[in-house]
Amino acid sequence: MTNLLPDTSNVLRTPPASAAEAIVHFAARLTFETDVSDVHADLEAGVEGLVVVDSRDDHAWRQGHLPGALHLPRADIARRAAELVPAGASVVTYCWGPGCNGATRAALEFARLGYPVKEMIGGYEYWVREGFPVRTASGLVRRPVDDLTAPGTGTACGC
Repeated sequence: MTNLLPDTSNVLRTPPASAAEAIVHFAARLTFETDVSDVHADLEAGVEGLVVVDSRDDHAWRQGHLPGALHLPRADIARRAAELVPAGASVVTYCWGPGCNGATRAALEFARLGYPVKEMIGGYEYWVREGFPVRTASGLVRRPVDDLTAPGTGTACGC
């Protein structure tokens, strides 16, 4: 195997962080983010003190949402969070998907109000693509698992 020098490698052109720096960075990311599989597991387990918030608009909510999620569009968070989200609850925000920063904006609003908060990476899109149920006007529905995002069994990837 040929060893590429950093000046000929696209990956190594900017050297990787030291192990110590990487620990700080990746540990910090996990304090701010969670994924759809972990949220699903916690909702199924009925974890106390966890509130999952859908920050999308009314039309998107009606199209489908996570079972057990609270609908609180981002524009309403500052005004309505205290009446809907118990003090001391840990909040997980989500929006459409990775191409949308609505969940990030919602998480920022909750943080400004003093709530511990994480963003669900992947959003509604990856929840659906991983085959988890969504609540619609006609009840709970599931789409087939997208094997590019999760194992075809609909179980966690083991990561």
